[in-house]
Amino acid sequence: MEETLKYSINDKPPMGVTIVLALQHILAAFAGIVAVPLVVCSALGFDAQQTSLMVSATIFASGITTVLQSKGLGPIGSRVSGMMGTDFTFVNPSISVGARLGVAGIVGATILGSFVEIILSRFVKPLMRFFPPLITGTVVSLIGITLLPVSIDWAGGGVGSSDYGSVRNIGVAFIIMVFTLLLSHYGKGMWSTASVFIGMVFGYIICIPLGMVDLSAVQKASWFALPAVFRYGVAFDLASTLSFVPAYVVSLIGTVGIMMAIGEASGEKISSERAANGVLADGVGSMISGMFGAGPNTAFSQNVGLITLTKVASTHVMIVAGIILAILGVFPKLSALISVMPQPVLGGVGVIMFGLVAAQGLKTLAQIKLGDRELLIISVAFALGIGVTVRPDILSGLPTSIQMILSSGISTGTLAALILNIVLKEKA
Repeated sequence: MEETLKYSINDKPPMGVTIVLALQHILAAFAGIVAVPLVVCSALGFDAQQTSLMVSATIFASGITTVLQSKGLGPIGSRVSGMMGTDFTFVNPSISVGARLGVAGIVGATILGSFVEIILSRFVKPLMRFFPPLITGTVVSLIGITLLPVSIDWAGGGVGSSDYGSVRNIGVAFIIMVFTLLLSHYGKGMWSTASVFIGMVFGYIICIPLGMVDLSAVQKASWFALPAVFRYGVAFDLASTLSFVPAYVVSLIGTVGIMMAIGEASGEKISSERAANGVLADGVGSMISGMFGAGPNTAFSQNVGLITLTKVASTHVMIVAGIILAILGVFPKLSALISVMPQPVLGGVGVIMFGLVAAQGLKTLAQIKLGDRELLIISVAFALGIGVTVRPDILSGLPTSIQMILSSGISTGTLAALILNIVLKEKA
């Protein structure tokens, strides 16, 4: 794997190249980073200014935590190319806490809840022996497979859009998918390495004459907004914190899987200590994020496919991406320019990236002996993980805390694989 990488984990590309590759990571993750605060603010009826402040704080905190995860600080951070951001796992608890206690309650639950993940991160190391290649491959595949519906929704124009699935949306997504594929496969040098970035810029440009780019949000956004610590105060409440705990457990499971997936894509062996330090960065990052008035932070699975596709695993690139993200959080007008990118543009590249993550996991599974026991574990993990992803309503009758733990196809499939790997003993 190592020899096929264009830039391995410790490489430092020239600064011009680094910035383009960093922007590529930001464009791939940006919609996911801003989606959570937008959904939470909308549900709580926040005005435009409050929403803008929370979005800016989220982007700023994501940048800080991305640097922390990729560069590392003492025991904090896995030191792999890991993009960080907010996650939909935290949407429901944020809305329920915010409805009672406002932003101050969300801040309090985010900070107190982060200690759960910080403490649990110290127990990841002994648990890593339960992650042999069979489990690693299954989890990595699940990450890709469960993200595919997201990319298909993007290609359709975004969930709830009035023109969902229109010929225009699907046509744009298809053109960008083909364009990015051809660039990645036949392009030389930067044309291949930055294929996703070039594909997105190309898509953005062709969407303008098609009337798919609405720049009104850019005009309304302020030029400068410095994130402030505890702008809305902080309210600590035990019940609120407990509602965040299952989401933090899901975050832990997901982060361990994503760290292993990044390792697979980067040609790096992720030790139990590095995985634990990655989870610790999750917890510390969430605490920092809460202080700035944003929701919890976690590892972003979208960017794993980018490493696989572009063969760029450099942590230096991701550190620069984190710095740029933090800057975008201070200049809302610039971040608004990225946030108005039409969803089909993301769909075109997302289909390739997420498909590649799934294929990366299958490649790991292909390298081990697959007997009846192994096939049973893989099949049940896939069935349950994919099942709750495409039919989330199946969980609606369960207690809220269990719903949250199983709401992610990654966590459901991972738990199924881990339990079956322990319960189904090897036949003599």
